[in-house]
Amino acid sequence: MSDELARLTASLARSGGKSSDFDLNPALAPAGRTLRPAAVLVGILQGAKGAEVILTKRASHLKHHPGQIAFPGGKREPHDVTLEDTALREADEEIGLPPQNVRVIGRLPTHETVTSFQMTPILAEVAHFLPKRDPGEVEEVFTVPLRHLLDTSRYAIERRLWRGQWRAYYAVPWGPYYIWGATARILRGLAERAKD
Repeated sequence: MSDELARLTASLARSGGKSSDFDLNPALAPAGRTLRPAAVLVGILQGAKGAEVILTKRASHLKHHPGQIAFPGGKREPHDVTLEDTALREADEEIGLPPQNVRVIGRLPTHETVTSFQMTPILAEVAHFLPKRDPGEVEEVFTVPLRHLLDTSRYAIERRLWRGQWRAYYAVPWGPYYIWGATARILRGLAERAKD
């Protein structure tokens, strides 16, 4: 286990840290919303240059969030016993990550999305695997060094016009990949926890 992953594992014992797409835009949060459960896999893979986080670029033809950078994951299905099951099933379906190649470490604080999901990130250590993406959902599978993502100075607050209103959000670019929104907010929370 890398030093960074060991720090993250230790940080799971700390309480708090829940986040939301509305953290930087509290006035835009709708009242009385009902959240649906979802889970994503924050998979850490040991690469040639250290620990790396597995991310995907969503297919450009998708109705929701086309072309955006995301963790493998999705909504909880009735047959998923736990949210860990959801994250593992989705990672298997989306990127061909066999569940037996994953060692779940624990749950990170939940994140509320603007699309009314309560997303639970599942932190896990991943053994080597050959990605086999589902072209209906995923355009590309890639990794980003964990060291880069744990450096809070790499994050910027940017803004864009969405549904007629300006919204602020976190972004943490890596090479040609523009990582922003919920994915960047979850990663920012991870970096903040690892610092403490």
